[in-house]
Amino acid sequence: MALSGSVRFWKQQVLPLLANLRLAIVLLLAIAVFSIAGTVIEQGQPLAFYQANYPEDPALFGFLSWTVIRTLGLNQVYQTWWFMGLLALFGSSLIACTFTRQLPALRAARGWKYYQRPSQFEKLACSSTLKAGSLGCLQAALEQRRYRVFAADHTLYARKGLMGRIGPIVVHVSLILILLGAIWGSLTGFMAQEFVPSGETFKVEHIVQAGPWSASHLPQHWSVKVNRFWIDYTPEGKIDQFYSDLSILNQQGEPVDRQTIHVNKPLSYQGVTLYQADWSVAAVQVTLNRSPVLQLPMAPLELEGGGRIWGTWVPTQPDLSTGVSVLARDLQGTVLVYDMTGKLVSTLRRGMSMTVEGVTLTLVDVVGSTGLQIKADPGIPLIYAGFGLLMLGVLMSYVSHSQVWALLDEGVIYIGGRTNRAQITFEQEFMSTLAELVGGLEQPMTQLSV
Repeated sequence: MALSGSVRFWKQQVLPLLANLRLAIVLLLAIAVFSIAGTVIEQGQPLAFYQANYPEDPALFGFLSWTVIRTLGLNQVYQTWWFMGLLALFGSSLIACTFTRQLPALRAARGWKYYQRPSQFEKLACSSTLKAGSLGCLQAALEQRRYRVFAADHTLYARKGLMGRIGPIVVHVSLILILLGAIWGSLTGFMAQEFVPSGETFKVEHIVQAGPWSASHLPQHWSVKVNRFWIDYTPEGKIDQFYSDLSILNQQGEPVDRQTIHVNKPLSYQGVTLYQADWSVAAVQVTLNRSPVLQLPMAPLELEGGGRIWGTWVPTQPDLSTGVSVLARDLQGTVLVYDMTGKLVSTLRRGMSMTVEGVTLTLVDVVGSTGLQIKADPGIPLIYAGFGLLMLGVLMSYVSHSQVWALLDEGVIYIGGRTNRAQITFEQEFMSTLAELVGGLEQPMTQLSV
């Protein structure tokens, strides 16, 4: 008894509430607002970033500070429980609407019945009467207009465009697939960022964002080697494109795939995609007199006017008491050399040498590092399938579902019809059908209401 009451409560209270159009609109607007917030507010940044850009005094718009952002989870909107809850609730609303409204509407469209009384035609949008004729001629005229006709004795029913009734259901299913894909991707996907110098091999370790079930999708049995990283420059010295020649290595260190990636051309392997996202200067290679090649790491330096520059210290004495500062702006193979007083003493290109404090300093190369963004989103296939179905469903929804009834009663043919959209087109088609019948019968119409 209690179970029956619970089922009745769900059917009579919960399902109608979930299927309510106003609730669906409110949920959709809320999802849109928080999605915009997740786009405008930088996601996944360290605490210091939000403290610097969203201070408490003065707060942005009078209320948006770093404490509000961290408390509400606006720094990781798409992974918060409340955003997932909104998606799940909106999906439940779509499912409820599909089963309580769309599917019954489709069943009603398929479960037609004949009109048996002339009075039934008065309620139709278009109706007319003919004093003479046959249902057979009407059937032929409707079939010529691609109607599917059902006739029995003195009654007739015709319809076309049933696809238009299926379209909204396909749209709902597509939206549900998109929501499921978004939820599944947030729960099981991850995003990482790596800066790797040319020639180095790495495993994905610097995870920026990860869902609670993402461990199974992290690449644990393969690694990536950066064979080479380089930048193409324009004649004006601006960056044209940057490239990374990458090899996927198995557990034995053997290459199983090799591709050159650049912006908008990523590498995908076992559900993980590597994007070319950034670059940096990793190190400078020099020799001092006849020493072996020394590779000294370079660190990014802050500039007051913005821009990017990297620098390192090159000792010229074994006790590190003296040396020079080497600065590089790009990977074109040119560096600036400053002495200990901060004075520019030379500009070196790749292969050039200079003498400083009795030491011959030769620039061998400037080593770049590639900035890779590594992502896995298992929900992408569902999202793509959902968008494909959405486009199909929208096109199907534009198809008009038109119905025509006819009744032969005491020598008079009663004809009526209706459609769910493109009313004027349907009226024109309806009147042209009647005109064809009247012309063939040479019998005027006695009534026409549209």
